[in-house]
Formats: sequence, structure tokens, C-alpha cells
Amino acid sequence: MNHDHYSDTYVRGILRDVKTVAVVGASMNSIRPSYFVVKYLIDKGFTVFPVNPGHAGKALLGQTVYASLQDVPEPIDMVDIFRNSEAAGPVVDESMALRPIPKVIWMQLTVRNDEAAAKAEAAGIKVVMDRCPKIEYGRLSGEIGWMGVNSGVVSAKRPVRRSTGFQHLGLRK
Repeated sequence: MNHDHYSDTYVRGILRDVKTVAVVGASMNSIRPSYFVVKYLIDKGFTVFPVNPGHAGKALLGQTVYASLQDVPEPIDMVDIFRNSEAAGPVVDESMALRPIPKVIWMQLTVRNDEAAAKAEAAGIKVVMDRCPKIEYGRLSGEIGWMGVNSGVVSAKRPVRRSTGFQHLGLRK
């Protein structure tokens, strides 16, 4: 896998197939990027499990915060790593110890650990590094274009208003 470039098909497939996401390094601070990502993914219909040992047992946006991936009570489809590149290795190791193993390891913007990525891919796990699922979802759905940003994606699909009041462009069924 070329981790310097991901095809839209690869990223779109991940975002379509994933239902449950564990966000490792989720912050309780509402101005932190990890908080925004947890909120956004919940709003888009994902089941999100915040993971942060310093806040275990507390509620973040209505979701229980867990101390570790092992504590999450359901199978995890994707582990989103909001830790530095060095810390990503142990998070990948912890992810690979889960049963069943996650389908995807996603390392946030500026997070890249090629050794951990190779280990995960050898176990059959898809890997994305140095990207944000919130940004990629918005880009691929065309939502980011509503703010005047060129997403590089052209679509004739009309936005669908969900019952919760959030726009949804069909990346998720």
C-alpha cells in the first residue's frame, strides 16, 4: 500500500463499511480536534467509543469513555488514533490483540508509523495514515464544498435531510 496517496475508492470504501469507531486519545475539551471528530462521527451515524484512560467512566457526548481498547464492550471496526506517531505503535499492538481484530487502523493528521502500519497490514487490517476521517468524509460527500472548499469530487447527488437535522450525502446507508 502506498501510504503517500490513498485513492478515493479506498477511503470511501472504509467510510461506508465501518460502523463502530474507537477514538483513542479522545478529549473532553470541546475545542480539541478529537472532540470535533467524535461529535462529527456520532452525527453521521457511527457508533463511537471514546478511549482515554484519564477520563475512563465519564461521558463524552453521551458516550462512555473507556480506559483501553480492551474495555470496549463491542467489536470495533475502526481504531482512530489521536496520539503521536511513536505512540501509534503500541495502539496498533493493542488493536491487534482484540478479537475480532478491527478492519481499519486510522492514524490522524501528522500521525505516521510505517512499522506499525506494515504489522497491521500483514494481519489483514486496512491502514490510513496522516488523514482525518472527518475531513475525508466531508470531502468525499461534497459537504466540505458547502463552505467553498474545492473537494475535488463532483456529484449530482442532492443532500438528504436526516431526521436529526444534519445533512447526509449518502456515504453511509
